[in-house]
Amino acid sequence: MTIYIGDADRAHHKSITREIVRRAQAHGLAGASVLHGIEGYGANSVIRTDRFPDVADDLPIVIVIVDTDAKIRAFINELDELIGEGLITLDPVEVVRYVGGAASS
Repeated sequence: MTIYIGDADRAHHKSITREIVRRAQAHGLAGASVLHGIEGYGANSVIRTDRFPDVADDLPIVIVIVDTDAKIRAFINELDELIGEGLITLDPVEVVRYVGGAASS
């Protein structure tokens, strides 16, 4: 699953990215990564870039979550109340290696 949102997006006055990652972990999904973009645009076609301070207030964010199709689809309902604007895509993935280490605090 790939979630495309903006840096300024909030849920309950908190960072939406942190809430999505927290919920993904609580649902036992295999992994989640948040990627901060330096330039991009979405449905409104307004380009946001870190090169110009006046439009750098809502840079693109991409959240990638990986797990089985069934677990990802079950998690989508968790996102309904969080994501007001954005894009969610599902893509087939072939996992060739997934090795975890000891959890650290």
